[in-house]
Parts: sequence; structure tokens; C-alpha cells
Amino acid sequence: MKEYTVAILGATGAVGTQMLACLEEQEFPVGKIKLLASARSAGKTLSFRGEEVVIEEATPAAFEGCDIVLGAADDAIAKQLLPAAVEAGATVVDNSHAFRMDPEVPLVIPEINADDVSWHKGIISNPNCATIIALVPTWPLHKVAGVKRMIVSTYQAASGAGAPGMAELEAQIAAMGREEAIPEPKAFAAQLVSNLIPQIGGFDDEGYTSEEMKLQNEGRKIMHLPELAVCCTCVRVPVLRSHSESVTLEFEGDITLEEAREALAGAPGVKLVDDRGAESAHDRFPMPIDTSDQDLIWVGRLRRDISNPEAARGITFWCCGDQIRKGAATNAVQIAKLLV
Repeated sequence: MKEYTVAILGATGAVGTQMLACLEEQEFPVGKIKLLASARSAGKTLSFRGEEVVIEEATPAAFEGCDIVLGAADDAIAKQLLPAAVEAGATVVDNSHAFRMDPEVPLVIPEINADDVSWHKGIISNPNCATIIALVPTWPLHKVAGVKRMIVSTYQAASGAGAPGMAELEAQIAAMGREEAIPEPKAFAAQLVSNLIPQIGGFDDEGYTSEEMKLQNEGRKIMHLPELAVCCTCVRVPVLRSHSESVTLEFEGDITLEEAREALAGAPGVKLVDDRGAESAHDRFPMPIDTSDQDLIWVGRLRRDISNPEAARGITFWCCGDQIRKGAATNAVQIAKLLV
């Protein structure tokens, strides 16, 4: 098998380090790995396949000789540096929001629209984490009855704010345990421990946040459904990693619960956990404590939407998935595998 020179931009962050682990776990054909980060991280090392790899400063020249670049930097850095990677001859899979809605850039979840990779022009975007977690189980149901509307509430872990978010939550938990004052929040708008924050991103004129609008805008592009209607509420919760979502779908056609269960049970990337009679809660429904550090989207609490006048056309479910893995790093590596 051909081997590739692979670079990770933002290699020291939560998503970047997980990308490195995923490349190793999935036995990606890496001939040479380049780890790129800020000047303050240059010279430090990270382990890959049992060897220490020296981190380089991220500059346009650093992409010379690269075949594939995995982007795990913020929007500003992505816009500044990733076009240089394309100019150097690399194909980029980027996790930032910078290029997601560019009509010239595919936005890909491999379980849904892998074929869109074929029309890339150097950059392929990785969707938002909450979008991935909602759409992976929505897609198999869409194929049965045609989804036209989604009502979603997300319960998003601290990991959505990267390593600083997780560190902040852990520091707040530790302070509570020592009965000390909670440190002033920096990664979040307010204290997260013992709290919920119903804002992720800035507000628009309608009162929706940027995070909430991503599910509609990205969902339309990924599923090729330009008229998809979405109402979403995004909430930050005091969970370290793994997002949870409540999803209600309205369909064009009829779908029974049995058809929905069958579709989900056989869907790639999905694990159906929906046994109301199970002795253990871990077998009854998905929970973030069980879905962290793995790559499947767990789905449960499957039921009819009894508020829908056309009862045969509404399904509600609960799902959980690891935001750092399938919500970011794993999805990016899966896209890269489509390239090779």
C-alpha cells in the first residue's frame, strides 16, 4: 500500500492529539507524520507509533511535501494557512468552520455523503460536532421515509470548547470538592459545574446562536436537502466529553417504530441501545459516560412523536456520541481514508 506524508495543523489541541491517535488506531498508511502548532509548542514532542515526533511551527513552508493535511486549528488559523497547504499540493481535511459553507468545498460525513469527496478542489470540510452526532442516525431514517423537519436540543460537553474547556470544568469540580471558591470562568460565559449554559456562539437577529444554525445549514448541504427545516437549541452541560441530543423528526412518508429500529440497527456508525426493560440503565439508553472514547453514535429512547397530528410521520430519539472522536477527529480520519 502506498504511504502518505500526513500533517496535523493544531496538533497539540484536544482534536489534534485525537487525530494523531486515530491515525495510529486505524492503521492509516502514514509514511511520514508532521505535527504543526504554534511557535510556543515548536520543539516539544508527541508520540506516534512508539516514536517521539518533534512539533514544528505552523508556517506556509511547513506544508511542503505533504500529501494530506488534517486541520484542527481555529477558523482564523485555518483561513490563514490551509490555502498554502493546497498550493503546496496537499489535500486538506479541515475541522474548523472556515470553509464548511463554501459551495466549492465538500462537507462530508462518510456514512452519508462519501461521494461528495470526489468533487473537492483541495479542501474538504469536517462538519460541526453536534451536526455529525445528529445526522448519522437521522440519515438511515431519512432513507426510509424522507425527513423534512428536525426539532433538536443538544446537551454539549465541555470538550466542545477544546482542551481549555475540559480543563476549566475539571478545575471547577476540584474547587467544589475542596470547598473553595470556583475559579472565574474563561472558556465559558458562566460557571459550568452545577450549571447549564443555554448559549453556544453568538446570537442572530432571530435569537438563535451560531451553533444552533449550523445544524440546519450544514444538514441541508450534507444530506442534499435544501429545504430541510430545523429548530435547534444548544446547551452546554457539565459533562467532560460526549455530546447528547434529543431529536424529533418529521417525515414526508409513514414510518413505523419497527422500521425505524430496523434501519438504525443496521446503519453504519450507529449502535442501537433501546431496551426499556433492561436491568441496567447502561443497557436501557445511551449516556455520555458510556459513549466517551469510542466512535459510534448510540441511539435510544426511540418513540412516536405523539404531538404530531400525522402520528405515523413523527419519530423522537435520544443519541450520544464522543465529540472529540466521531464529532471531530475520527470523522476527519475517515474522510482521509476515502482519499486513499
